[in-house]
Amino acid sequence: MSAEAHGHDHGHDHEHEHHHKDTFITKYIFSIDHKMIAKQYLITGIVMGVIGIAMSLLFRMQLAWPEESFKIFNVLLGDKFAPDGVMANDIYLALVTIHGTIMVFFVLTAGLSGTFSNLLIPLQIGARDMASGFMNMISYWLFFLSAVVMLSSLFVEAGPASAGWTIYPPLSALPQAIPGSGTGMTLWLVSMAIFIASSLMGSLNYIVTVINLRTKGMSMTRLPLTIWTFFVTAIIGVISFPVLLSAALLLIFDRSFGTSFFLSDIYIAGEVLHYQGGSPVLFEHLFWFLGHPEVYIVILPAMGLVSEIMATNSRKPIFGYRAMIMSVLAIAFLSTIVWGHHMFISGMNPFLGSVFTFTTLLVAIPSAVKAFNWITTLWKGNLQFNPAMLFSIGMVSTFITGGLTGIILGDSTLDINVHDTYFVIAHFHLVMGISALYGMFAGIYHWFPKMYGRMLNKNLGYIHFWITAVCAYGVFFPMHFIGLAGLPRRYYTNTNFPLFDDLQNVNVLITTFALVGGAFQLVFLYNFFSSIFYGKKAVQNPWKSTTLEWTTPVEHIHGNWPGEIPHVYRWPYDYSNPNHDVDFVPQNVPMKEGEEVLHH
Repeated sequence: MSAEAHGHDHGHDHEHEHHHKDTFITKYIFSIDHKMIAKQYLITGIVMGVIGIAMSLLFRMQLAWPEESFKIFNVLLGDKFAPDGVMANDIYLALVTIHGTIMVFFVLTAGLSGTFSNLLIPLQIGARDMASGFMNMISYWLFFLSAVVMLSSLFVEAGPASAGWTIYPPLSALPQAIPGSGTGMTLWLVSMAIFIASSLMGSLNYIVTVINLRTKGMSMTRLPLTIWTFFVTAIIGVISFPVLLSAALLLIFDRSFGTSFFLSDIYIAGEVLHYQGGSPVLFEHLFWFLGHPEVYIVILPAMGLVSEIMATNSRKPIFGYRAMIMSVLAIAFLSTIVWGHHMFISGMNPFLGSVFTFTTLLVAIPSAVKAFNWITTLWKGNLQFNPAMLFSIGMVSTFITGGLTGIILGDSTLDINVHDTYFVIAHFHLVMGISALYGMFAGIYHWFPKMYGRMLNKNLGYIHFWITAVCAYGVFFPMHFIGLAGLPRRYYTNTNFPLFDDLQNVNVLITTFALVGGAFQLVFLYNFFSSIFYGKKAVQNPWKSTTLEWTTPVEHIHGNWPGEIPHVYRWPYDYSNPNHDVDFVPQNVPMKEGEEVLHH
């Protein structure tokens, strides 16, 4: 930034000192302060997470004890969908669909990108706020509106969308196909269109802020890895989200205006429908062109948070800083050319299958670089095992475990055998779902003092981590085996197939772990909400970290720093520097005379 821009910034700050008093509405609801918007995203994401996990527990109970009567089914789903406490098959599909949608879009995307990009980008690059505070506020409220529309579909008469979270036509394109193809499906599509508008506004804001508002001395190679991952994630979002928007709009046309983009010759109950010439496989291409980058939109921010937390709690520089950046860029590029591996059984040309197999297996290289770099960062470090660090190490564990099964699913000849079985569920829940959740939890434990000025209870954090870690593997590890045995996903019950009778005990085991793990998330919720009001007061830099956000005062001010924005003189991982007596040197500490820049 130019000197004039800095001068303008400081004048702008003095205006803030004489700022009129914020009302409750301007401070907590229609706030344009990035720190408050981050909290709005986080709390909305937590509420949606509770709903999403509750849905998964309901359908897991159905899978473990099919045809059993449960009072809770009747209470939550009503007489229509759970007569006498027995779950109806229509609502089972709907629960699976909305659970997937909520967790992928409303919990992981919002809880990671929405929360931490908003919180950390201005604080870590040395900016007063986002490039456009107003656009930032609009992006949150569009997100909130899309969440409300999605949840409102639970209350329409025929039930919410039930074509799976991938909403393949013709189930999603024909309102008369199944009960969940009616108004609930339309609301799903409207919700996603609003969500995509929100994501695009947020992403453009993040990109512009990182490029234009870095403080003096903050070159791109002095950015923390968190900022690199948020920046690249935003770029992936801008490239791929519009493709899903086009798919959703064309699907709305097919449903409501008689077009035939995704529908070919269709017969329903002997009746010949007038559609012809469309292709449901076209929808798969459009959906997965976003759907695969989406998993990296979810996991990349978690990788950035984990890198930052590991360096801080190992008390040593992150290993291979530039290699980490290159691997993030490689993952971003490769993620946009692998979407076809979701479609190996769609009848694609085998040669095209081999091309997608090749590009998919290439993703293993930058992913392995990251895993090795995390492990070597831990190697011989002075490790501080606080809850944030434990969740970070847990994330590396689940990312490696889940990633290994990705090699099987990325190979077209092997994938065909386990496609649409529980093997796929096990893979993506570990590599994306659990890994991203661990990254989110790690981020919350680490930056909670920055967000609320108080500390989370460490002992409750340990309980939360260990029970969650055991239960997550308890749920998803056995799924690999029932998947290899051929058990299909999304079946309401497996009792019609004697072939699968022997697997029922495994389903009971999985559900038991799921119920225990779900119940112990209440420990986290209690810790989170009680610590906001009653937690121990935080000091300015509780983790003795080097990045700029810890140079701001504990009490939030609009503009982040009173007076001048600090300048940056060194890279963000100056831990255990032999030239200094203390084991961390913040980025805003000038270089000593004769001090060499550490190679990274």
